[in-house]
Amino acid sequence: MAEVRLEDAPRKAREYYDKGFAAMERGNLDYAMDMFMAALDLEPRVLHIRKYLRGAALKKSKEKKPNGMNHTLSTIAGVGTLMSASGALKKKPLEALKSAEKLMRADPLNLTFINLLGRAAVAAGMPETAIQTLEIAKDHYPKNVELLKWLGSLYMEMGQTHESRQCYEEIYALRPNDPHALKALKDSAALDTMKKGRWNDAGSFRDVMKDSKESGLLEQEAKAVKSSGDLENLIREMRSRLQREPENINYRRALSDYLARADRLDEALAVLEEVQQTTGRADPQLDRSISSIRTRKFDREIEKLQAAGDGAGAEVMKQKKDEFLINDASDRVKRYPNDLQFHYELGVLLYERGSLNEAIQEFQVSQRNPQRRIRSLYYMAMCFKQKQQYDIAMEQLQKAAAELFIMDETKKDICYEMAQISELMGETEKAVGFYKDIYSVDIAYKDVSEKIEKAYKK
Repeated sequence: MAEVRLEDAPRKAREYYDKGFAAMERGNLDYAMDMFMAALDLEPRVLHIRKYLRGAALKKSKEKKPNGMNHTLSTIAGVGTLMSASGALKKKPLEALKSAEKLMRADPLNLTFINLLGRAAVAAGMPETAIQTLEIAKDHYPKNVELLKWLGSLYMEMGQTHESRQCYEEIYALRPNDPHALKALKDSAALDTMKKGRWNDAGSFRDVMKDSKESGLLEQEAKAVKSSGDLENLIREMRSRLQREPENINYRRALSDYLARADRLDEALAVLEEVQQTTGRADPQLDRSISSIRTRKFDREIEKLQAAGDGAGAEVMKQKKDEFLINDASDRVKRYPNDLQFHYELGVLLYERGSLNEAIQEFQVSQRNPQRRIRSLYYMAMCFKQKQQYDIAMEQLQKAAAELFIMDETKKDICYEMAQISELMGETEKAVGFYKDIYSVDIAYKDVSEKIEKAYKK
């Protein structure tokens, strides 16, 4: 069962999610979890909803200050549900998963419940759900070797060889004298290297192709980095296909792409503009491709002027490029007002040029996009910080931090800015606390190590 995006979930499930999200923001965690559970009843494959369900449960559990005794008591209290869910794993895995979520709602850091949920998710054909749960658990149990082994094997099954390798590296660091840990690390490292080098494709691709010409073309299309000869062959082939099927829009898109890669930008742009005129309909993907080529044309002109030693001309061209980017992004927002990604992109451009109020307005819209919510909150905070409205900036960062359950790069950025703003507000002790959160997982992040050392000297 493949993961389902939030926007592709049934309308009722999205409505439940929206209600849950609003309740979570207000601090009404129990109602939020009710709504998230209701949404998952309708569509259990939406990882995004499950992430927020877990986040609400974690936030609720922190209020109780969980410890080993609490986990034992919750296991005893949930033994009936635990046994029935375990019995349903083979024949009714989705029911088992639903029961596991009920247990996790009460105690999201209980390893017994985590184990049940992971097994139920795998049995239901939803390994992504198991991985998501184990990733959150790993953040709280970083030295649990069994958890790391399971997560590493799931990553491997999903083809995430780099993440699998990282798990086995952590296991080996915990058990350097364990020959099994060393072997698992070597195996995962070898598979990761093979995937990066795409060795599995070598020598087998032509064998399954009957037509050698078609085989050559497909190989050229599949290459990540194409030579000029490859591109010329593909351009000729695509033009030939268009002569046979002049109405095929996909061939025109592909031709434009190959022309752009060959640095024949004017030709590539002409092909796309012809598609735009032929179809006569709004197409955000087409608009984005046209904008990308026009931006590259500006970059090419800037490089030429710099190479010729015309610094003043290059600066003028840079200003023209900046104006084009803003105007183009603004036009896209007007043409596609419901596409929240375009609001986010415009907001970033406005922020970079210092148009803070206008940027805030765009980020307030784009934060409704689940994929852009965290970064929208982050950029809003940066806008308020520049306006010296530190308390409002801190509110945005706190919202973003509350929705991130693993100390990844994004959360490090957010914690760092929370520390910076705390310093600006004269709250030194709070600032040190945020720096410590980062320091405990990444001593090399920016100047955090220096900040902590100064704090301890004081």
